[in-house]
Amino acid sequence: MKMRAPFCLLSILAFPICAFADSSTHNPTWWDKYQFMKNNGPETSAGSSQSVSFGKNVDVSNECGPQSETFITINPAQSRMLAAGSNEIFRLPMRGYFSSNGGTSWGGVDLPLPPAQGSNGIDFGSDPTLAFDTRGNVFYGYIVIFFGNGNGVNGTEMAVARSTDGGQTYSSVNFFGFEGGSNHFNDKPMITADTNRNSPFRDNVYIAWDAAAGGSIGGGIRVAASTDHGANFTTTRADDPSGPGRSIGASPAVGPNGELYVAWNDYLANTIAFNRSFDAGKTWGAQNVVSSKSIPFDIRVPAESFRGALVYPVLDVDRSTGPRRGRLYCSWIDLSPVGTTDIYFSFSDDKGAHWSPRVTVADQLSILVDRFNHWM
Repeated sequence: MKMRAPFCLLSILAFPICAFADSSTHNPTWWDKYQFMKNNGPETSAGSSQSVSFGKNVDVSNECGPQSETFITINPAQSRMLAAGSNEIFRLPMRGYFSSNGGTSWGGVDLPLPPAQGSNGIDFGSDPTLAFDTRGNVFYGYIVIFFGNGNGVNGTEMAVARSTDGGQTYSSVNFFGFEGGSNHFNDKPMITADTNRNSPFRDNVYIAWDAAAGGSIGGGIRVAASTDHGANFTTTRADDPSGPGRSIGASPAVGPNGELYVAWNDYLANTIAFNRSFDAGKTWGAQNVVSSKSIPFDIRVPAESFRGALVYPVLDVDRSTGPRRGRLYCSWIDLSPVGTTDIYFSFSDDKGAHWSPRVTVADQLSILVDRFNHWM
């Protein structure tokens, strides 16, 4: 699960690529293993390690049928209150989850959908993202995809639902930003709230997404802001409005004084791009570059050989009272010098005007591994 929390936690999923694997299938044989050991010798040690203590796994959904694209968030005022969400694979609505005891037990709820469009139409939700504000409201963002009459996608729109009881019920939902299926495809939203108590924009809600279609149609990076607890949203474009808009994977974050930041993958320029707003998303500065990179859109590593590992950034800000207050942090995946994928990281101490040279964040192992699906 992905976590939005007051602290920074970078999770890395590593999959080994056996150096003795058959290059055509990536499936090692015992003969290949023997040849590798004969030529290279066995590893003498796995290296020092320490186990992580944790409780037993908890079945959050507790239902038949599969779910996907999970997301989880913590109430910053009540650390034992959690809210989560997922796609439903064999059902139409989004699924929400809630816990008031630190995740020991969970309840579930369906998120609403708008009426389908046209005769024999159908719509369903996808891509959950959640955030709490300082008042205890939890906001659940997702996309709604409209199909009709067997003719493919009719259109997509954004949805943000609000719960005042920790995610047990969602009493209101705002649907907005409809795009026709032949125009653009609203995709991959990420939501955040201004939880800085001294911010002039405290409890504003922001949701960012890309309006593209399979990497072929450019619609740019959209950011919608709400100043009335999710009742209404105003949308602006955060990337260069005169640019081609070939972008994906928007990640918003809020600074300690209400600064609004967003980073994304500009796959045409092949950069991790960035922009900022100091008036709660009404206007934006000039598009900036966090780092150049090697992988434009995605890469089919062995562990993601069919769909591919997507290149997207994760952005966050130090909101502590420590000496690094206000520092921006950004991470993403890219090719390493040895041809595997790795997690890269950069920071900025001047609100994103300049960024540090990128570095890798993971231990460099003696065996080749692909690292991807990171989060902070």
